[in-house]
Amino acid sequence: MDRPALLRGSVSFIVALIGWEFVARFVVHNTLFLAGPIAVVQKAVELWGTGELQKNIGASLTEFAIGFSLSAIVGILGGVVLANSRKTRQYVDPWVSMMYATPLIALGPLFILWMGVGLTAKVAVIFLTAVFPILINTVAGLSSTDPQLIEVARSYGAARMQVYEKVRFPAALPFIIAGLRLGVARALVGIVVAEFFGARAGIGFMIFSAAQTFDSASVFLGVIILAVAGVVTVEFLKWLEVRLAPWRVSAEATD
Repeated sequence: MDRPALLRGSVSFIVALIGWEFVARFVVHNTLFLAGPIAVVQKAVELWGTGELQKNIGASLTEFAIGFSLSAIVGILGGVVLANSRKTRQYVDPWVSMMYATPLIALGPLFILWMGVGLTAKVAVIFLTAVFPILINTVAGLSSTDPQLIEVARSYGAARMQVYEKVRFPAALPFIIAGLRLGVARALVGIVVAEFFGARAGIGFMIFSAAQTFDSASVFLGVIILAVAGVVTVEFLKWLEVRLAPWRVSAEATD
């Protein structure tokens, strides 16, 4: 990110924080309904001192890391299989469309019922909420590769795997990264849903427990932690795209 863009983003963020604090202090007048940024920071320090915040962050981070990693692996590999076999895609496409359109969040209680309140159920919820955008985008990227580029590679004697490595994967990379970014957002939602229905720790559990006791500072703290986790993960994916496809950055810079 260039400096002007970083500066503008920082200014807008600071203005939003000031506005939020102003509304909380002088408009609402009640931290029961709206806690300001200062109250949220104070709550973070308090929970950190007791060790509760670290425990909740650690639990959610573990669930996210396992669930999202599995969804990325299965989504990308499954996308390769579907993009490479039209018959397989015709069999699987209706199921993918149905599962992607189904509000899997509503199935959260069933996973808790089937698998208990341990790690497995939460990972399953996160996996199912995140895998389909990755799968669909991978298929779209690999299927939309310019046929002329593939023919040129084959005319130079490139084997099938070389065509994938040198042509199809680089061309599909923006689609795959976009799918991963969509998967991050859905995985974070999956964390909250899974921990709402059955958990003993985690950011979603913290939000749910705080909402029941009208502790708005803890609710906002949990939401902010999830938002920051999403931003950090997306920025990492942007960095990964730059590392894997530096020519895209050069092309965008000349536009």
